[in-house]
Amino acid sequence: NRPISPHLTIYQPQITWYLSSLHRISGVILGMGFFVITMSFGVSTIFGLGLNTENLKNYYKEKVPSWADLTMKAGAAYLFVFHMGNGVRHLVWDMGRELTIKGVNKTGIAVLILTAIGGTSLLFK
Repeated sequence: NRPISPHLTIYQPQITWYLSSLHRISGVILGMGFFVITMSFGVSTIFGLGLNTENLKNYYKEKVPSWADLTMKAGAAYLFVFHMGNGVRHLVWDMGRELTIKGVNKTGIAVLILTAIGGTSLLFK
């Protein structure tokens, strides 16, 4: 009947927590999206279900409302740019650079700024 350690509840939240969690979540979401699309095209080809890019494009233009289109594009664009930028941040750390608290915070803020600029750029192309 020993008490459970308060672990996360006693510490002040930091940018590293949020970016680490978001990096993992974005990787899972992007990976699952890629897997579903790839498997859908593969299964359709094997069983002759007729899923191809032309049919998908026509369905998308006819059935998907503009608000849903913008939401999906924004989600993909911002998650992709964030995941890529944070991956580069980790590679910088692997080289032994920016490992101080100041460096970690500086690179975290740089990733967020890059995400805002790059995600917006991809969204409106």
